[in-house]
Amino acid sequence: MPKDSGIGASTKRREDVRFLSGTGNYTDDINVHGQAYVHFLRSDVAHGKINGIDTAAAAAMPGVVRIFTGADFEGIGGLPCGWQVTDRHGEPMQEPGHPVLAQGKVRHVGDPIAAIVADTYEQARDAAEAIDVDMEDLPAVVDMKAALEPGSANVHDDLTSNLCYDWGFVEENREAVDAAISGAAHVTTLELVNQRMVANPMEPRVAVGDFNRATGDHTLYTTSQNPHVIRLLMGAFVLGIPEHKLRVVAPDVGGGFGTKIFHYAEEAFCTFAAKAVNRPVKWTSSRSEAFMSDAHGRDHVTKIELALDAENNFVALRTDTLANMGAYLSTFAPSVPTWLHGTLMAGNYKTPLIYVNVKAVFTNTVPVDAYRGAGRPEATYQLERVIDKAARELGVDPIALRRQNFITEFPYATPVAVEYDTGDYNATMDKLEEIADIAGFAARRAESEKNGKLRGLGVNCYIEACGIAPSNLVGQLGARAGLYESATVRVNATGGLVVMTGSHSHGQGHETAFPQVIAEMIGIDESMVEIVHGDTANAPMGMGTYGSRSLAVGGSAMVRATEKIINKARKIAAHLMEAAEADIELKDGAFSVAGTDKSVAWGDVCLAAYVPHNYPLEDIEPGLEETAFYDPSNFTYPSGAYACEVEVDPETGKVSIERMMAADDFGNIVNPMIVSGQVHGGLAQGIGQALLEHCIYDDEGQLLSASYMDYAMPRADDLPFYEVDHSSCTPCTHNPLGVKGCGEAGAIGSPPSVVNAVIDALQSGGKSVAHIDMPLSPSRVWAAMQG
Repeated sequence: MPKDSGIGASTKRREDVRFLSGTGNYTDDINVHGQAYVHFLRSDVAHGKINGIDTAAAAAMPGVVRIFTGADFEGIGGLPCGWQVTDRHGEPMQEPGHPVLAQGKVRHVGDPIAAIVADTYEQARDAAEAIDVDMEDLPAVVDMKAALEPGSANVHDDLTSNLCYDWGFVEENREAVDAAISGAAHVTTLELVNQRMVANPMEPRVAVGDFNRATGDHTLYTTSQNPHVIRLLMGAFVLGIPEHKLRVVAPDVGGGFGTKIFHYAEEAFCTFAAKAVNRPVKWTSSRSEAFMSDAHGRDHVTKIELALDAENNFVALRTDTLANMGAYLSTFAPSVPTWLHGTLMAGNYKTPLIYVNVKAVFTNTVPVDAYRGAGRPEATYQLERVIDKAARELGVDPIALRRQNFITEFPYATPVAVEYDTGDYNATMDKLEEIADIAGFAARRAESEKNGKLRGLGVNCYIEACGIAPSNLVGQLGARAGLYESATVRVNATGGLVVMTGSHSHGQGHETAFPQVIAEMIGIDESMVEIVHGDTANAPMGMGTYGSRSLAVGGSAMVRATEKIINKARKIAAHLMEAAEADIELKDGAFSVAGTDKSVAWGDVCLAAYVPHNYPLEDIEPGLEETAFYDPSNFTYPSGAYACEVEVDPETGKVSIERMMAADDFGNIVNPMIVSGQVHGGLAQGIGQALLEHCIYDDEGQLLSASYMDYAMPRADDLPFYEVDHSSCTPCTHNPLGVKGCGEAGAIGSPPSVVNAVIDALQSGGKSVAHIDMPLSPSRVWAAMQG
């Protein structure tokens, strides 16, 4: 029977009551008395020299409070990058400054030139049109290959070139990999693109800055996935505000997908301006503004080579990638194509030799950073596409080729410096074959052919590294912050608990899943546990939510803090029942003495903690409140196998996804319903990348896909009903819950399965097509069919 509460139960999300009833509290719902509004005048050219800015006419317009330009930020720190990468020659990456407002030059369309603070948004926007900017157009650098050619214009004048870094991993494998590929029985080569993406969370970014002149305290309300990190970066490195004088509040947040991890110029500006004008200052992004100011995702161009021996065993893998950084280094940008990508190139396979080269490139485009999956989708797509191509070249079954090369013994140390603790890739493939009804595919293909359609089946596997940590390891790899998590558990006198966590929720269901864990540990009802997050004033220091780390890292901190609570409560219970502490057991919300009928309820012990009449204060302090920090010893490694069936219209090239199946191993699962929802959402985003979404610049750096008129998001009729399964389970061995993470899996596993399915459909129809770059739009598919 399914559980109805606790770990493993599909408890309905308690936060959905306020979301579905329209009573959520988002940043744009926050209005501070006397606030002014800011509008940013943004560059309409990709690269230009600012010769002058005349704000006189604009400053005289009705309602204008003050106009800021880059000159107001001279001597103030720019936006910091949170990760430094060292290249394969031992040199640090080139790291240009990133001013809050453009200083001297603009470097992408959307770069903020001036900020107009006025009594209303309308007045601020009107004043922006009156600002006269003397701009000298400069050559734009958009194409990554062209950006690296001698003589190319530099995005940053103070850098030697547009190359941010030339990273090799594992560098000592390079010659061995080259030799193995040269001597292999078969080598499959594929050149492919992971196109640039725009995250498009439902809620655009918002920032409200406030300053209390009486106390000197700053407050920033913002749409952030990690408010503590914003406080650290903005306070210490940009504005020089001591952390105890800066409060960052991230209330309800309507989706992030990575794009709300980062520290943005608008947050720093609103905080700075609130003090400068002695009024709260609010900014709300429009959707069009988001397209040219939110960090973009992906944007890799890769050549990958897979070498096999005469028995079709993988012997070596080599990749060369160009990764677009955009005009500036966003917070975690350098780590995405390197440590979050190169370390996953082993995939699910026991390939003995791997070498990954990544050249990161500056261009006159919006900065690129983590987007759902962050490096792992790019790695999985490369690997699973080249394996499928190899299977076709060799004339073998693509599932059989994968099974032959699966890792089967754990723990397994890969040649790219990570160690998988557990997994069973054959089990997830077995489950996939079952739920996908692989045996019945031939009949479904024949039925499609009767209707004049080409039907294809695509499969792939994935593995990802989640719960990003440990701090000492990522510190050695260039992270400029620890990646632990924390929790404070406060027990009230009547037995209810308030859990304050550094993990932020923006759609993950923390307010439901976290109480399931705590309630089961104690044996109380989940309604007695409240989760508090998103406010640096009352939540302990934490690194936020991304990389599928909330439960594995944040949840583990909660478990450790709750264990401390239980241990102290056990001491009190022992005194109350005049028994030895070692004999005290906690079960179903009551402490009892082993082997007797003596017991005391959880609530009674909690009351005694705050009304300490019955135990010696010299042995036990009053109260029940504990804090724990958790820094994991390894990443977690979710894995899975995905399948997709498509129909292709040979007359138009239109692709229709008929079936989508996902079999995942997420370790132990707290709430199966939430997990399924996370996979569903990830599948939609992966399908969006595979078929529809593409952020495009022209040669002059103009963003051609700057609205939903030009950027195609998946809609309900683009998607099938998914068949998802997460019954395969190999628990993580190094966190107390045995969980692995599920939030990004769907976006990682789905793009290659869709593309593999389309290629299979075309080849079944007699079309000799080896690859089509995403998105597989009708025009691209039709053109490929024409040869």
